[in-house]
Amino acid sequence: MDLTIFILLGSGLFLGWSLGANDAANVFGTAVGTRMVRFGTAAAVCSIFVILGAVVSGAGASHTLGKLGSIDAIAGSFMAALAAAVTVYGMTRSGLPVSTSQAVVGAIIGWNLFSDAVTDTQALVKILLTWVACPVLAGLIAVPIFKLVEWVLGKARLHLLRLDAYTRLALIGAGAFGAYSLGANNIANVMGVFVPVSPFTDFALTERLTITSVQQLFLLGGVAIAVGVFTYSKRVMLTVGNDLMPMSPVTAWVVVVAHSIVLFLFASQGLEHFLTQTGLPAIPLVPVSSSQAVIGALIGLGLLRGGRNVRWGVLVQVGAGWVITPFCSAALCFVGLYFLQNVFDQQVHKPVRYELTPRVAVRLGEHGVPRPAYAELIGRSYESSGALLAAMTERQPLTGEQSRTAVRYAKKQPLEVSESKLTGYDFGRLSEAQRGALRQLAGQRYRYTWELAEALAALSPQWRPRPDIPSNRQFNKRLEVDLAYLARTFERRE
Repeated sequence: MDLTIFILLGSGLFLGWSLGANDAANVFGTAVGTRMVRFGTAAAVCSIFVILGAVVSGAGASHTLGKLGSIDAIAGSFMAALAAAVTVYGMTRSGLPVSTSQAVVGAIIGWNLFSDAVTDTQALVKILLTWVACPVLAGLIAVPIFKLVEWVLGKARLHLLRLDAYTRLALIGAGAFGAYSLGANNIANVMGVFVPVSPFTDFALTERLTITSVQQLFLLGGVAIAVGVFTYSKRVMLTVGNDLMPMSPVTAWVVVVAHSIVLFLFASQGLEHFLTQTGLPAIPLVPVSSSQAVIGALIGLGLLRGGRNVRWGVLVQVGAGWVITPFCSAALCFVGLYFLQNVFDQQVHKPVRYELTPRVAVRLGEHGVPRPAYAELIGRSYESSGALLAAMTERQPLTGEQSRTAVRYAKKQPLEVSESKLTGYDFGRLSEAQRGALRQLAGQRYRYTWELAEALAALSPQWRPRPDIPSNRQFNKRLEVDLAYLARTFERRE
């Protein structure tokens, strides 16, 4: 593999280091700040479990970031990660526990603006709502847990030395769970922008165990987070542990548990699958801010006591950092992309054409896009999704879903199902029926990804989307991921 690839991945590793330096405070800051757990112990436990969470459960939240903006060139991913990392590092230097999630979202929007790619407003609104819901939910979870712990301890009447020992063990256990949840949820922030352009390929360890390219990316990111924990997290741990509100060790444990539950809820694919199977509304898989979660828990407990112990001045400073972060990151990314493209002659986004051919027009009509929006444009092509939608909305306003449909069907992506890739790549992630249908298309070429999807669906029901009801959503999401994998694998240059 070209050494340049690892250099470009370096910004993601820097971002992982920054996240470890900043967000480890949210896992063990309360324990270290109250001097119940030594920093060395906290760093070791945090590092092990954050890597496990990233590799085992990190794929869910990255899917939503991919919808917000799919960066299609590794140099563009490099700059987005670098802009987010520099923003987080600058805030960390000031001792503020900022949101890595907000920095990454800002960087992706900066790339969208530079490349004239449309920002998916549905995905953006979902992410913005979680920024509000995350601290509120953490506070609502922390209060009943604290009341329950108070009741249990009142009944137990433990000796102070035994209570102290139990509290230390509980803080380490909660920190391990928190680190796992942090890795599962926030690895999407570290390596999510590299997923569409991953330089790695899947490989099989056994017949049943395949290490995907995404898991390899997440392993690198997890290691980078661990290095950040060991080298630079102590200062921010003390900020969270002492500055915002004085805490007892029991309060510290409650804060970590509430924060960890929130991160786990927004990262668990298993929980999402269970909720959809039972017909309940699923919690969106979104990389949320661990800083917001821990501070929400702290504020919830502070308000339970009347709010007298909360240092509101520190909270205002942290809140200001949350507001500034995405704007700084977006601006840094936009300016950095300009220099990377025009000074260093790097391709920061692929030239993509959007064509309104008669076949595309038929599909748009079938999927509810009003004909006046595209009837006069048939036969034309555009250099960006922004230019395509500007031309269409000038003739007919479109809803968010109609805009996404137009972009999906008009995007030209030449594909060839080549024999060499069918034999040289590991498709163990697919079922036998799916692989059989794929082999039947050997040698076929397509101009659009949806053409390949339709050809596969005609050969096997395993490639056909199911009706959009809760019990089918997990299958359809997996199908969407598999088709994106095939598009990257079989893409050809003209």
